[in-house]
Amino acid sequence: MTVLATADVGLMLELVPVQRAGFALLLASVGLPIVGVVIVGLDIMPVRFAMMHVALLGIAVGLLTGLDPMLCALVACALAGAGVAPLARTPAGLSGAMGLLMSMAIAAALLVLSVSGVNASGAFALLWGSILSVGSADIVVVGVLAVVVPALFWWRRRDLALLLYDRELAQCSGVRVGPLTVVLLVLVAVAVAGAIKLTGALLVDALTLLPALAARRLGKRLTTIALWAVVIGLAVNVTGFLIALWLDWPPGPVLVLTAGAVVLAVHLIPERSITSWRAPASASPTPARPPSSH
Repeated sequence: MTVLATADVGLMLELVPVQRAGFALLLASVGLPIVGVVIVGLDIMPVRFAMMHVALLGIAVGLLTGLDPMLCALVACALAGAGVAPLARTPAGLSGAMGLLMSMAIAAALLVLSVSGVNASGAFALLWGSILSVGSADIVVVGVLAVVVPALFWWRRRDLALLLYDRELAQCSGVRVGPLTVVLLVLVAVAVAGAIKLTGALLVDALTLLPALAARRLGKRLTTIALWAVVIGLAVNVTGFLIALWLDWPPGPVLVLTAGAVVLAVHLIPERSITSWRAPASASPTPARPPSSH
């Protein structure tokens, strides 16, 4: 039975849609886990939900105007990420901005769907993801992210280490916190929108947040955490995708459960006596030395 199942997987891997889906997952494994490290570092967990609602608004506008819905979702998320940056001067302000964005985006999306008469079920269906329907445009998006995100991370790794460690310390050290935050928020927003087609909006954590949570437990410095996140993301995506093909299950939930199992397994490892790569400024009366970025 195992031989037969393995043979079936082999035959499925010869299909072009399956090859495209696998290639897209591999590309996503390079850039999106690093985005997850940024999400964890900036403590902006609600960003995934906020961008899901913004993506729905973009999809609704695309269906109304006849433009590509997913392209409209990407543009909407990018504009939203840049738009909330002025409100994100503090971590608390950033979380509040995401809550405001989420409320306004879902209200606007529902209004557009209601007034225009667009089929709401069709709009919501695009949020559930369909990895086997990944097209060339989707591969281009995750491919660009696979290049841009690691390149930006390596180029500005010192500034990122300071910003994710302590915002005030970064500002005092000469880091241009405002522009860098805008760039990060736009990247996070586009990454979340780009991953929607692969796993669905509700399961985007499999590609972003979960590998970062596991990596944070294993890495001592920001750079090693990012490397661990990519390695874990690759392993989880390949394993989960093959399991989904083997058992004929939907890939999105399998990817999330596989990533979740890895996170739980990593957290069973006894905690080592190391300094956290990121600590709040209030943890010590004097500024702590930031972690090395390389």
